[in-house]
Formats: sequence, structure tokens, C-alpha cells
Amino acid sequence: MKYNAPVEHYDGTVRKVTIGTGDRVVIIGGENILPFHFFDEGTNPNPPKFALETLDVEPAGWPDHLLSHYGETVSDPPSWAKKCQDLGADAVMLRLVSTDPATQDTPPDQAAALATKVAEAIGIPLIVYGSGDTDKDAEVLPKVAAACNGMNLLIGPVAKENYEVVGRAILEHGHTASAQSPLDINLLKELNVKLGHFFPLEKIVIDPQSAALGYGMEYSFSLMERVKQLGVMVKDSMTQMPILADLATECWQTKQALEDKEQGLLWEGITAISLLLAGANLVVVRHPEVLRLVKRTMEVE
Repeated sequence: MKYNAPVEHYDGTVRKVTIGTGDRVVIIGGENILPFHFFDEGTNPNPPKFALETLDVEPAGWPDHLLSHYGETVSDPPSWAKKCQDLGADAVMLRLVSTDPATQDTPPDQAAALATKVAEAIGIPLIVYGSGDTDKDAEVLPKVAAACNGMNLLIGPVAKENYEVVGRAILEHGHTASAQSPLDINLLKELNVKLGHFFPLEKIVIDPQSAALGYGMEYSFSLMERVKQLGVMVKDSMTQMPILADLATECWQTKQALEDKEQGLLWEGITAISLLLAGANLVVVRHPEVLRLVKRTMEVE
């Protein structure tokens, strides 16, 4: 008797989200299978995408085995962003770290002007993240949204403390929102419910926060896995958004990654692969060699 392997079928589908406009777009989501379950009945029309980072200031504390790939471009964010594109990134993440009141406290207008220059310098989509200070982000991110009107950036983090002011500015100026919550499924769904009262669900990406290998990554994995399962298997509308795994900063502040190149590559690479297996649709990495390694491993080049 011929053996027929059991095939699973799920009714839930992750929403497709488009970042960018015109010829420079990235589409994430759209799958109705669990991560890499190509043996089941269903498809993933949009394989995972990858972003490299650019900071709005020259980075401090980055090891030479990382900085050497970017050279002098790290002193000029638009040039750095173009270098990320040349290195094979599907998108660029611009971190406005200098806007943090605890550091340089860069004014919102200045940050918005820089974001515009970076967006115009590259031919791939741009992700813009504020400093993470929710009050300052509520001033900075609406300015960024207005300055880059119609460019459909992915802007975040949109948090429970500022979701209304930041979310409305993102929507008004034609962008996509990255909704960030602190590794808790209930808080994640609560934020999406609140944001969904006025924001289209098909324009939201989930950022559940990501930890690094050996520093709590198991918790990040289990949360992403649960989000994906609820969306695909249970058709939970508040978890049917694509997932962003923003892991670069967490990986490259570990002692292992800073002190040894091979450990750094493995630390970030294994974290990225693990979170892809958990269900991430868009992954932010820092080292170009990790980008190439993970793309090759996942066969998404």
C-alpha cells in the first residue's frame, strides 16, 4: 500500500504588507502555512526579507571586524545607506539614536531632514526607528512621516504610550507602522486592537522585540511562534500581521560578538535563523557577512 504523508491545511493567512513605492518595494507576509512548512497545503508567496542598519551618527563601540565592511561611510548616513544597498540588503533601517534626550537630543526637524536624505539616496525601502524614548519619538516620528510624505516608509516603534499621535501621523502621510510591544502576547494584541481602531490592519507590522542568542532568545522565539500559530492556525485577526525581528542591536552588544569576529557572526547568524524559523518575515541584521550567510542558508537569495 502506498503511504501518503499527512498534509496540514490552515484557514488563516498573514496579511501582505508593502513597504516602499514604485519600483522600490518590499512585500512581506501573505503566507498561509507555518514557517518553512512547504510540505503542507499552502504557500508563502513572499519569502523573508532582510535589512541592514544605518545610524544617524557615527557608531561608538562597534568592533573593527564589523566597521571594516562600511569604511568611511559610517560618518555620512546617506552614503552608509547606499553601502547597505550595495551589500545586498532588501531594505535599510535608519536608527535615529541621536534624538534620545539622554544623548544628543537632536531636534525633530533635523532628524526628519536626515531621514529624507537617506530615503532619497537609496533605491530600496527605508525603515525609520526613533530612539525608543516614547515622548521624544512622539515628536520626532510625526516629523519624519511628514517630511517623507508618500514614500511609504516603515516607521516605528509605535508603542502603547504614543500610538495615537504617531499612528495618525504615519497614516496621514502614507506610511506603514511598526507596532512594538514588550514580549507579551496580550500587550501585543491590545496594541494592535487600539491601533486598528483608526489604522488599516494591512499597514501594520508586529515588532514583538527580539533578544539575542543566549540572552533570552528562547522567549522571543516562543512568542513569535505563538503569534504565527494564532494567525495562521486560529485566524486571530490581531496576530495576522507580518513580524519584524529587530535583533542586530541585541546581538552586537553581547560580549561574545564584540570580542571575536567568528563568535559575532555565529551569534547574530544563529539568532536570525532561529527567529526566521519562529516566523519572522523581516529581519534586521548588522553584519554583511551574516546577511549573506543567512540568505544562503534560507535559500532566499
